Amino acid sequence: MQSSLALLNKRRFLPLFVTQFLNAFNDNFFKMAMVILVTYAIYSDPKVEANFNALAGAIFILPFFLFSALAGQLADSVNKINVIRTIKTAEIGIMIVGAAGMMLENVPMMLLALFAMGVHSTFFGPIKYGILPQHLEENEVLGGTGLVEAGTYMAILGGTIAGGIIPHEWSAIGVIACAIIGRVSAQYVPSAPAEENGKSVKLEWNIFKGSYRLLKETLRRRRLRLAIICISFFWAIGAVLASQFPPMVKNALGGDNTVATLFTAIFSVGVAIGSVAVNRLLKGEVSARYSPASVIAMGLFVLLLWWNVRVWPHDTSTLMDYKAFLSLAQGDFILGSLLGIAIAGGMFVVPLYAFLTTTVAKSETSRTIAANNIVNSGAMVAGALFYALLVHWGVSIADTLFMIAAACIVSAWLAYLLHKASDAIEPVASR
Repeated sequence: MQSSLALLNKRRFLPLFVTQFLNAFNDNFFKMAMVILVTYAIYSDPKVEANFNALAGAIFILPFFLFSALAGQLADSVNKINVIRTIKTAEIGIMIVGAAGMMLENVPMMLLALFAMGVHSTFFGPIKYGILPQHLEENEVLGGTGLVEAGTYMAILGGTIAGGIIPHEWSAIGVIACAIIGRVSAQYVPSAPAEENGKSVKLEWNIFKGSYRLLKETLRRRRLRLAIICISFFWAIGAVLASQFPPMVKNALGGDNTVATLFTAIFSVGVAIGSVAVNRLLKGEVSARYSPASVIAMGLFVLLLWWNVRVWPHDTSTLMDYKAFLSLAQGDFILGSLLGIAIAGGMFVVPLYAFLTTTVAKSETSRTIAANNIVNSGAMVAGALFYALLVHWGVSIADTLFMIAAACIVSAWLAYLLHKASDAIEPVASR
């Protein structure tokens, strides 16, 4: 751990770490501030609020589905620092539009900025991972990747809390300031020219044709196909849960925005705990053997949350803050259930990501991640839209939780198939 933390003193790593941290922080800062503003200040109809949260989730994820193939090709074929600086410059303009939308309480402007931030993150993601092997020594890459992952979870938590508790007028200023600081830090990221075998990668500007070719090439390998489908199930479930948090807290539990923020923060912390726990269990070995049991545990915790929401006895006509919520015994059961879902979810998905990036050649990693992002984003959009349809058909929030628990059984079966098919395979990185 000490050697990994020492990377934070290196110019070849620290600027990238700060830039990616601010990227994740600002994404979640803006998204949470927008959702809280719309849920608690603009709309007053439970169905409209639930549909908006589902729509917002789908809008942010849609660019990953459309542009990931192009982003992966770009990450392998050009100097990554030029793309990073262009992306971070664009973020300033995007956040000016988003801030104006918050100040004016203009929902279309906020959704436009949210879509643009999705495009921004789509292109930043493959570059963020692809640049590490160029700047770090071979024995530093794992530690650097771990720091990036830890920083991402901390940024999600920090951005979620900031967006949930800071008044929207100040949030509007904050997202612009964060974008400017991110652009400054990007200026100090060292150059990362394309590798020789990457320069021949041709950009496919027809995004649908490029996505089809990338998916066809990646998914033809059974073990990659199973890993990507398992990860996609996880993110589809996560998209539905994320869509549910604000309306569930307000309309089913009678909590205010501080309780909604508490829910999202606990989920982020739980995923981080699960990530650390499964790494300790596996002792650095890339294996899916704990994933089936982890997702079954996740489903059981979802059932526990479903039951507690169904029998919630408290009056929801007056909204309570997080202190009042924490003073309730049944509130502890709900938070415990949520933490269990997140820990089990982290234990389920993190080994699958490690498997995905260690069983392909380094020259294919960015495009493999891009293919994974396409399928993940499609699953997340489908999950969010399906949740919106359930709300439209009158299905209660509690009952959608029951359906999520059932989906975990399918995830466990797929993870078991992956475990049987691939755990005997030696990772490419070790060959």
